[in-house]
Amino acid sequence: MWSRSGILRVAIGVQQVERVWCREPVGQHDRRTVEAPRTVATLVVSTHGRLFNQPVLTPWPKEETMEIIYDCCCGLDVHAKTVVACLIKRGKKETRTFSTMTDDLLKLSDWLVSEGCTHVAMESTEVYWKPVFNILEGVLEVILVNARHVKAVPGRKTDVRDSEWLADLLRHGLLKASFIPPAHIRDLRELTRYRQSLVKEQTAVGNRIQKLIESANIKLGQVASDALGVSGLAMLRALARGETDPEQMADLARRRLKAKKPQLRRALQGRLTEAQRWVLGELLRRYDELEAARARVNEHIRQEVEHNRDPFVADAVTLLATIPGVGEPVAETIISEIGVDMSRFPSDAHLSSWAGSSGRTRTYNPLIH
Repeated sequence: MWSRSGILRVAIGVQQVERVWCREPVGQHDRRTVEAPRTVATLVVSTHGRLFNQPVLTPWPKEETMEIIYDCCCGLDVHAKTVVACLIKRGKKETRTFSTMTDDLLKLSDWLVSEGCTHVAMESTEVYWKPVFNILEGVLEVILVNARHVKAVPGRKTDVRDSEWLADLLRHGLLKASFIPPAHIRDLRELTRYRQSLVKEQTAVGNRIQKLIESANIKLGQVASDALGVSGLAMLRALARGETDPEQMADLARRRLKAKKPQLRRALQGRLTEAQRWVLGELLRRYDELEAARARVNEHIRQEVEHNRDPFVADAVTLLATIPGVGEPVAETIISEIGVDMSRFPSDAHLSSWAGSSGRTRTYNPLIH
């Protein structure tokens, strides 16, 4: 504590040691005046000072500098129309903005190569990163990172600061690259994902057909296990053409469904209006179009697998198809998503975690029991 004479009292154990912090000029001390409080400096007393009543100031520790992994690298903040590039070269930063047009992306590539840049980092934002990656792939080492891993930094909201932050993290080797399969696997992935979108769309159309006939008192789905099978589609097409006789429509049954003709006659006695007939015909035509599109894409995928740049792709699909429950379409999808080079995944646990099937059941999901 401070005394009126400017003496600092330092507590040492149960004793107090007085040290003059600032002596007053001789002859100017007046006990009648009240001095303003002075700022107290925190002193750390060492063992030697505790013994010999000498307070010691502890110096600040020296700061350690982070190791620099890449002397010349670049961070890219990618958007739909622009790309902000921050180049760090020997500690100096230079920022430029380019459009996402192909000619400007080529200028970006030429600039980075001319500056001696070796590594580039960017976030996996929607599909906007793909045009940039297409230009820089094979020219520079491109590191695609998860946006959640680099966005948890407060105060960095502008495009320039985002690109600088990416460049700084890349410079010190603090970014973890996401898995990007080679070009021939990405081509196969485009096809399998398009097939998946066709399957989802066809399923949605099929559900719409079943809701339509259900609303028209036609209970075909209650008798046939697959209302959109060969027999079911034949009956539905007859309904769309204007057929109203349940007997004739029941005669269209095939195979095991022939044994259910009495139930089919009852199920096909509906109240289908003209508007519903027209909508049913449109839905059936759309359903057939999607079925034809699926057949075309399946054939193209088989050709892509057979004539793939990597000859092991066809063998990998054949091996995966031998697993019980995994057919050829599923095997093609697996290869298109993870490729054939398993060295990218340190273990099977990493692979299952990347695929989103780590085996842990989320108890909060009401659909999982």
